[in-house]
Amino acid sequence: MGITIQNITGNTAVVIWPKMASCVDSFYSIMYHPNWNNMLSSYSRKSFQKEERVPTSRSSFVVENLTPLTTYIMCVTCQSANPSSDQCRVFNTLERDPASASNTKKELALGIWLTSSILLLIIAAILLYGCLHLLCRRRHERLQEQNRTSKQDHEEAWTKSVAYTSEEFSRQRQQMQDTEEKHPGGIQLATIIENPSVCNEPVTSTSQSREQVPVTRQCSAIN
Repeated sequence: MGITIQNITGNTAVVIWPKMASCVDSFYSIMYHPNWNNMLSSYSRKSFQKEERVPTSRSSFVVENLTPLTTYIMCVTCQSANPSSDQCRVFNTLERDPASASNTKKELALGIWLTSSILLLIIAAILLYGCLHLLCRRRHERLQEQNRTSKQDHEEAWTKSVAYTSEEFSRQRQQMQDTEEKHPGGIQLATIIENPSVCNEPVTSTSQSREQVPVTRQCSAIN
């Protein structure tokens, strides 16, 4: 059985073989190995690095992921048979396809860009979380300080108000006591002045000797 290798590039090759009527297995084995010159001369299945299996209904296969500028040997056999020399071909891959190299570089650059973007997003999210946490903490501390200061001011104002009220009450009480001591009848006199309609009523005056002397009040008409 003779096989042919067509459409050879730096990374792919198309292998074609005639259908074998004697092959009653369920698939064909496509075996290939790079650097055939460094390989032992036997055609044992164990000597091949790669093996692909295709259904017996097919007669061609595209081999991919080859190495550019490399010598390969490729064989096609039935499922369980070892290859023979007429079932193998030796071929050389070409240089890397410029379009493929460009696509590889683009894919590599895109992968690096995506990885860098994801890392930057993660770092930005961590920094944003830290800043928000710090701002919330400072705001909470500021509110606590304001509440503490307001409470202290309220307590101080209440204490001063109570102290002032007590002091004022004590001063007024002392003034009243002093007034009563100096002018015992001052309150009655003030009452008479404020009520001029009461006239010629006897008033009992209290002296140090506790003698009661009737006093006639003189009132003048106030228009």
